[in-house]
Amino acid sequence: MTPPRRQPLYLAGPTGCGKTAVSLALGRLVAPVEIVNADAYQIYRGLEILSAAPDPAERRAFPHHLFGTLAPTEENDAAEHARRTHATLAAIPGNALPLVVGGSGLYLKAITHGLAPTPKGDPVLRAELDAIPLESLVERYQHLDPAGAATTNLLNRRYVTRNLEICLLTGRPASELKAEWAIAAPKIRAVYIQRDRTDLDERIARRTAAMFEAGVVDEVARLGALSVTAAKAIGIAEIQALLRGEITETACREAIRLATRQYAKRQETWFRREPAFHPLPLPRDEAPETTAARMVDHFSLHEE
Repeated sequence: MTPPRRQPLYLAGPTGCGKTAVSLALGRLVAPVEIVNADAYQIYRGLEILSAAPDPAERRAFPHHLFGTLAPTEENDAAEHARRTHATLAAIPGNALPLVVGGSGLYLKAITHGLAPTPKGDPVLRAELDAIPLESLVERYQHLDPAGAATTNLLNRRYVTRNLEICLLTGRPASELKAEWAIAAPKIRAVYIQRDRTDLDERIARRTAAMFEAGVVDEVARLGALSVTAAKAIGIAEIQALLRGEITETACREAIRLATRQYAKRQETWFRREPAFHPLPLPRDEAPETTAARMVDHFSLHEE
């Protein structure tokens, strides 16, 4: 009789919190493990340093999926990433633990909950919206979907335009439509790493410095045309400004550090509001092996 497939384990958390180290330590404790990417940018080839993707040695330790599989010219979104992830999970051998790792909240929710159907973009309407100043778009979006506007980064034109487009095409608030997830409360095994704010800020500062030491400027310089999705990666715009001589390296580093901190705060807020993902507090000096051992005990992974 064929044993049942192992239920995936989801390991999430804000950028810089140490997900990769914990995932590798967990793999060493409960092998066989296969790691599946749930990060919006680690799926792109050529952004390995910028996205802090697992390095070649780390990826050789266990099978890794959806890392570096898209060219930077290709678009990606939550629905497409969820489709790729489910196809990947279905192909993992039944005796292996699928470990889904990442910090992109919308991608993770699309994978675990499914997505409510939203209309495809309308080229004519999109052209009209693209011609309108951002302030006017925001005002219109706030009128049609005040709840959604309150939780949207209103400085991000792409987010505002897409949400407004959904409102106009459906006649319903985008936030209301997006709230209609296929599964309201999925029974999943999912945790998100929590770190003290000061600890996480220091880790982000060290990670930013390490990126420059590893050659992130040269990595970005080698990039050609970018998809809209890939171009949103934190650090792309800042390093391109550095390469054009518009800012100093010191200013570039600080801009990336600040943007990463702000993104981490938004991620933390998202995970705190998502009941399917349970907090996993990490003391400042706890070794990844200790964290992994706690996860093994909590989920009784050795008993599977």
